[in-house]
Amino acid sequence: MSKGILTVISGFSGAGKGTVVKKLLEKSDDFCLSISMTTRDPRPGEEDGVSYFFVTKEKFEETIAANGLIEYAQFAGNYYGTPRKYVEEKLAEGKNVILEIEMQGARNIRKLYPDSLMLFITPPTADELERRLRSRGTETEEKIRARLSRAYEESEGIDLYDFIIINDDLDKCVSDVFESIETAKRQPVRNEDFIGDLKKGLEKFHKA
Repeated sequence: MSKGILTVISGFSGAGKGTVVKKLLEKSDDFCLSISMTTRDPRPGEEDGVSYFFVTKEKFEETIAANGLIEYAQFAGNYYGTPRKYVEEKLAEGKNVILEIEMQGARNIRKLYPDSLMLFITPPTADELERRLRSRGTETEEKIRARLSRAYEESEGIDLYDFIIINDDLDKCVSDVFESIETAKRQPVRNEDFIGDLKKGLEKFHKA
């Protein structure tokens, strides 16, 4: 069984990356979403080990000290991070693990896992991004402006990603993400198990 592909999916707020990830998980059992660890309290309907791994601040910091997270950050007084053990177990099972994380975390993943696949999802234009944020009807003008300003800042780091995927048509976007992952999995550099088996099979032909 070949190892799975670790895929980072990032995107501007309002780009629809959450919906894309949900559709991708529905498309194939070969995909799984990494479950984050957090120190915040569970919200109604959230389950430990399903929505998040809910832990105390002390436990989270112990995990950091033990090198048990592949990336983490603090938001609004709470820690959020990606457990190393969960991700590596799923990859070993052949699952394609999806990390839906921000650019800061993506940089850390690139350093730790150089062969990871990095995808950035964006609307076709800046005007369309603004339209989507406003169409939500749930945020103040100040928050919308802050999100657009942050999108500009994030645009400076897009060259970190392997592919920019435009979310203009949802089904096509999901298909493009799916094909990007499947193509990456077939790349020789990523097929370590296949290469190892091939070398063993050829060993009998080697003349000492």
